[in-house]
Amino acid sequence: MLRVDIDPTHPTPLYEQIAAQVRSAVAAGSLLAGQALPSVRRLATALQVNPATVVRAYKSLELQGYVRVRRGAGTFVQAVAEGTRTLQGERAATELVREMFAKAVRLGVTGSELEKALARELGGGAEDLA
Repeated sequence: MLRVDIDPTHPTPLYEQIAAQVRSAVAAGSLLAGQALPSVRRLATALQVNPATVVRAYKSLELQGYVRVRRGAGTFVQAVAEGTRTLQGERAATELVREMFAKAVRLGVTGSELEKALARELGGGAEDLA
């Protein structure tokens, strides 16, 4: 199931926020090849955005090879080659970190506090990341 959270106050365009979260879900394996994404109308209604915003996100994802749009049938996740999955995972991780830092700055969370919280969530210290 796709869960998308957008922040209208964030400088990143809404369509890119949507696309980034779909890319992250594909890289994480929570969206699988062949799985249908919500219809444009359904996602636009759920997010309270213009349907053109969702269309733009889906078009961006299609151009990047993450999804395939089948006219009249919907938008479906594309199979990703294993070597590509690693690169996509790295890109998704970078995007998540950027989003996390941006939100931390808005909330007044320091880099040290963020690093400690991340280490706790990962179950160890920063050295466990290597």
